[in-house]
Amino acid sequence: MKKYCKIEVAGSDVSFESGKIAKQASGAVMVCQGDTMVLVTAVAARKGREGIDFFPLTVDYQEKTYAAGKIPGGFFKREGRLSDRETLASRLIDRPLRPLFPKGFTCETQIIATVMSSDNINDPAILALTGASAALMISDIPFGGPVAAVRVARVNGKLVVNPTFPETDESDLDIIMACNREAVVMVEGGADEVGEEVMLEALELGLKAAQPFLDAQEKMVAEVGLEKREVIAPEPNTDLIAVLNEYFADRFEEGIQVADKLERQAYFSRLKDEIRERLAAGEISDEGLGEIFEERLGQAIRQQISRTKTRIGGRRVDEIREISCEVSFLPRAHGSALFTRGETQAVVTATLGTSVDEQRIDSLRGNSFNPFMLHYNFPPYSVGETRFLRGPGRREIGHGTLARRALKAVLPEAEKFPYTIRIVSDVTESNGSSSMATVCGGALSLMDAGVPIKAPVAGIAMGLIQEDGEFIVLSDILGDEDHVGDMDFKVAGTRKGITAIQMDIKVSGISREIMARALEQARVGRLHILGKMAEALAEPRDDISAYAPRILTIHIDPDKIRDVIGPGGKNIRAITEKSGAKIDIEDSGEIKIASVDGEASELAIALIRELTQEAEVGKVYLGKVQRIMDFGAFVEIFPGTDGLLHISQIAEERVRDVRDYLKEGDEVMVKVIEVDRQGKVRLSRKGVQDK
Repeated sequence: MKKYCKIEVAGSDVSFESGKIAKQASGAVMVCQGDTMVLVTAVAARKGREGIDFFPLTVDYQEKTYAAGKIPGGFFKREGRLSDRETLASRLIDRPLRPLFPKGFTCETQIIATVMSSDNINDPAILALTGASAALMISDIPFGGPVAAVRVARVNGKLVVNPTFPETDESDLDIIMACNREAVVMVEGGADEVGEEVMLEALELGLKAAQPFLDAQEKMVAEVGLEKREVIAPEPNTDLIAVLNEYFADRFEEGIQVADKLERQAYFSRLKDEIRERLAAGEISDEGLGEIFEERLGQAIRQQISRTKTRIGGRRVDEIREISCEVSFLPRAHGSALFTRGETQAVVTATLGTSVDEQRIDSLRGNSFNPFMLHYNFPPYSVGETRFLRGPGRREIGHGTLARRALKAVLPEAEKFPYTIRIVSDVTESNGSSSMATVCGGALSLMDAGVPIKAPVAGIAMGLIQEDGEFIVLSDILGDEDHVGDMDFKVAGTRKGITAIQMDIKVSGISREIMARALEQARVGRLHILGKMAEALAEPRDDISAYAPRILTIHIDPDKIRDVIGPGGKNIRAITEKSGAKIDIEDSGEIKIASVDGEASELAIALIRELTQEAEVGKVYLGKVQRIMDFGAFVEIFPGTDGLLHISQIAEERVRDVRDYLKEGDEVMVKVIEVDRQGKVRLSRKGVQDK
């Protein structure tokens, strides 16, 4: 039976417990902070999968609604497929852990992080990542950790480590990072146009703050850690390698000179066929050819970059591929752009809607509404493949969230631009950072739609090659360079500063010098791309698209809302039917009227004003007599409002019988002479009979 241990991190209320729950898992840790509790388990099959050349790892992060004292909505009343937040948290855990498993380990491995209690103050996703590392560390699963997750935000100009949700909501910089002893190994976050130096300062602070969490994991290993399984790396096919060295040594270098992606793929496909023929002629097994071929290709790319400072196709290390931008590409979309950078291309559209179109989000923190959506699609034809079209996968959700974060920082305030905005990016070609193409196309589509964004945003993907103690930072990396490189570092922002950042590395860590070089080179590349975008459209259009709804806002007395709605919604339905406009009423008395037709909006406003207007003392109205009484008449001066026309105010002369002057249904000119505290209106005909 496993021993039980509990370790608290110095200077924090975070604790790690093991040996009490899920004892049949390979490793299990309960991480607690405040009243937030996350159970993280790691399990690996006893035998490896035969015939695979990849590591079969699955990571799932799930939030139980009971954790926040809630019952799931919907018909089935139980948790279903992972939400976008859960999917993003799963990716967040997977990315820094996956490179730390040894080569040759092919046992099915699964990490499950379950949020069992949430205080809506402390972020369970941060605890889950550190907990996953801890669960692997104390298990018998071979793992090259530990790593720890830290969140850094800037609140009121001050950097805060592991902020609470309320603090994060008020921040202008919010990043999540995973760290080992030496360096940051993963970064994900956004900011409100902050400078590169501020970002570097936040990363350094996070690295320092992660150390106690690494200490806690090593202490747990000392107390309850299991002996790690032995992993025997597969023996290389030496005969195959000898054939490559003798007959095909220079062919890989020749192939990477081909700039066109499809032509290069065809070249290496033919080369692989030639190798198989040579192996068959010598009766040599081609076992392991795929892995060895990819390794040799990667070596050729890396060696050329480190030796000649040139890349695939002869491009310089800081050279950006050719860029073309086109706006108003789709005539009926509210805003659209075609953004092409090299062999990466995206058709991006912006659609404007009303508050009715907002996305409703149900999470542990409660229900909320999202007025800005960005959906990223990666169809198989974009990379020349065929596969079934399914719903968005983890990659699509992750890339879309990164692009959304980059653009959200420059959106206008809702009070100034009360629209729901949806951006859709359809990637039509891909060879390197389609998410950054989405950022560029998204900014152009917003400006094309007439959205008054603060500034255009561009994104760029950076790479890294470390060879022989030296490093080279690559700007605007290709897919092949991403595959064989040591870093995938995406930076998006305006001319002023950074709005989104994402980094994954395949080495043990990168130094501050490398990070600073990458950020500066990304800034230069970003400015170049922004210049190219400005040639197509430099600023938002003066007006929104003719096909977009026009939203007009008026305010009424909240007490008059019931008059606009009417019994059973009768009045609001009538206004909608007469005008054809969409009407949204807030409890504050704010009413938004939306229609593509300006006259329809004006008609809706007029109808609402009729229902909500108030009598003004001294103003003359054309009223309609509703009832005759001995002491006077009740006159409707506008729908829903009657006033008393006293017998003494009907005429200049003395009136003995009201009926001698008025009858029900008569239209008469009357003036409001008093509105008392109860809202009762008194009218007069004196002096206005002939008007």
